[in-house]
Amino acid sequence: MNAERIPVIVGVGETLDRPGDLSKALEPLALMEAALREADADAGGGFLARIGSLDVVNQLSWRYADAAGQLCARLDIAPARAVYGPVGGESPVRYLHEAAVRIARGEAEVCAVVGAEAQWSVNKARAAGVDLPWTPKPPADGRGPRIEVHPLALKLGVFLPVSVYPFYENAAAHHWGQTPRQALAESGALWSAYAAVAARQPNAWIKTAFTPEQITTPRPDNRPIAWPYTKLMVANMQVNQGAAVIVTSLAAARAAGIADERLVFVWGGAAAREPGDYLQRDHYHGSVAQDAVLETVSGMAGGFDALELYSCFPCVPKMARRTLGLPAPFEGGVTPTVTGGLTFFGAPMNDYMTHAAVAMTRRLREGGTGLLYGQGEFVTKHHGLVLADRPAPEGGRPLEEISVQAAADARRGAVPAFVEAATGSAVLETATVLYDRDGAPTHGVAIVRTGDGARALVRVPAADTDTLAALTDPDAFAIGRSGTLRAGDDGVLDWRL
Repeated sequence: MNAERIPVIVGVGETLDRPGDLSKALEPLALMEAALREADADAGGGFLARIGSLDVVNQLSWRYADAAGQLCARLDIAPARAVYGPVGGESPVRYLHEAAVRIARGEAEVCAVVGAEAQWSVNKARAAGVDLPWTPKPPADGRGPRIEVHPLALKLGVFLPVSVYPFYENAAAHHWGQTPRQALAESGALWSAYAAVAARQPNAWIKTAFTPEQITTPRPDNRPIAWPYTKLMVANMQVNQGAAVIVTSLAAARAAGIADERLVFVWGGAAAREPGDYLQRDHYHGSVAQDAVLETVSGMAGGFDALELYSCFPCVPKMARRTLGLPAPFEGGVTPTVTGGLTFFGAPMNDYMTHAAVAMTRRLREGGTGLLYGQGEFVTKHHGLVLADRPAPEGGRPLEEISVQAAADARRGAVPAFVEAATGSAVLETATVLYDRDGAPTHGVAIVRTGDGARALVRVPAADTDTLAALTDPDAFAIGRSGTLRAGDDGVLDWRL
């Protein structure tokens, strides 16, 4: 490929803000501006004014009338394309991939991806009753980010990632032949590996190298959230962080005098998705979209020297490492993160993978091949991207080929009909138990299969302590066991073993 068409990452930047005085707290736009200026300095300067394509990662901590346009005004730039994207933890990987495609097609000379959140400051200010001196918010119009969720899931409290991913966690562990105790031990070891990396990162929010037992054991400062997850096993969104990546062509990089050893080449990757409503999946012990993506990128590289496996909750990298054929943590092989994970490094909503791209770029400047794998919504959207310290080999997967949706769909099994009314017995497909802030169970939520094979989302009341105990038995999953359905006073189905 012509050097003018080979996309390379030339600059990366990060910001971290932990203000002692909230009046000096940086708003998301300020964090983005600082990250982009640092990325420009990292590239040697002179790239900001040449940005022709800017992708701004969707942010949730502060509402703006036009985040992309307002950021351009702060930077005094006028790119031909400036876009504020939709919700999705995989989106920074997609934006980086699409930026590389624009470079390869000659549609832009310089592209940038940037994002930031300041939820820590927002929450502190709210608790203190303080008004932050930030850009005034436009009137709310009710058109905020939307993720497809069934109304019954809203009613039962399983509409946020922290309460949905446990369905996958438990179904997958049971499918792999583990007991809950064994699955928890694997999660603890995995999360401890992520924490160890975060502890060495200057821009990590939490820099404590937790042991597996510290991570998985409930206690007052590590309360249970949704079985089997404790607070130290879930994404930490209470952060102020920003990150940016600048991409250009190999020819432009060399013309700017950037040494080859500082360039990171974008080879290409793959993307696929599951149905938006998680109750319309064929199963919960894995994801055919994730499998199709990871198998494709693995075939492109033949092996990786560095990895970033998305880590909002343990089941995601646990499923990913099995698809990639990687060993468990501490059993040899490549560490599953170069960044530190969404619990420990920090989870600035949709923007974690921009930070991962920063960390991966720094790592690959030392040599090797790396994988960025991001995930969005409820095991819904998947994107993998291969980066390296050298150009992609001739004859490999074309950079412009992104979707592997057809391969994913070909593997998808039949999706059972969903019902809200049923009687008789039903077999447990997967479940979780939700807890209040004092660590007491509020209720269980189960996905079950009725006698005729339909699927239902049902409740286990807090008063049914026997069924709750079975759902949280550390030595045996209740998955596959039969229980009885009955309609509660509110019409919602209750299920009892």
